[in-house]
Amino acid sequence: MTTNRELQKQDTVLVTSGTGKTGRRVVERLTALGVPVRSGSRGGGVPFDWEDESGWEPALRGVDAAYVAYYPDLAAPGAPEAMAAFGRIAAGSGVRRVVLLSGRGEPQAVVAEEALREAATGVELTVLRSAFFAQNFSEGALLDGVLGGELVFPAGSAAEPFVDADDLADVAVAALTGGGPAGVVHELTGPRLLTFDEVAAELTAATGRPVRYVPVSGPAYAAVLEDCGLPAAEAGFLADLFTMLLDGHNATTTHGVERALGREAKDFTAYARDAAEDGAWHR
Repeated sequence: MTTNRELQKQDTVLVTSGTGKTGRRVVERLTALGVPVRSGSRGGGVPFDWEDESGWEPALRGVDAAYVAYYPDLAAPGAPEAMAAFGRIAAGSGVRRVVLLSGRGEPQAVVAEEALREAATGVELTVLRSAFFAQNFSEGALLDGVLGGELVFPAGSAAEPFVDADDLADVAVAALTGGGPAGVVHELTGPRLLTFDEVAAELTAATGRPVRYVPVSGPAYAAVLEDCGLPAAEAGFLADLFTMLLDGHNATTTHGVERALGREAKDFTAYARDAAEDGAWHR
């Protein structure tokens, strides 16, 4: 395990998907630390689109470090090729370190991780293999289900160690700035396993409105996503991915957050309470 050199005041960090669930949090934390940040997005001031490689080199020019969040997921078709291309451009641009968001228990995501590692010659790579985000219930695709009182999802009775996105962002920033271990693989989870039935009970208590879990098959969930406007191929991929991730093989907790930050990971109950106080479900 190594600890990277601390960023200097003039060092610049690129955050891909800078308006996303984790990217936004990383941008906010780096900005608060006085670190120059380029927030990349399709329509932002720093154009960055995973489907348009022509914009990657300009976004990386003069950058010292990068936080990389690939859309839709590192397990998606084409992700290894994108990671290899990004790694070559990053290394050629003089980037010294990359922090990569990955998925926990995703064999195909590991293939993409390795593609980046092999292509980014001389670049220090830290990988954050993350559990399912707690914030998916307050900021993501499951928000409407909470508001409507029904969480429709292909999880069955499997338990998941939901991780708080703020914890993940703290680990990312520590690795980017030299405040924590770098050049390693972190497995990040929350401190407790919960089934979706238990999540529904937690959300009922936090929101003051009844929420129940409705288990469905993968194909049925793909149909739900299509009804929400996702293309059929993407809906099918995501439904298959969630079904695989929540088949029980990820039903363990880790101490990754504690090892990286020196404090305990945030519990789901605390997340739900704080999200409710911040008005996440006041619609």
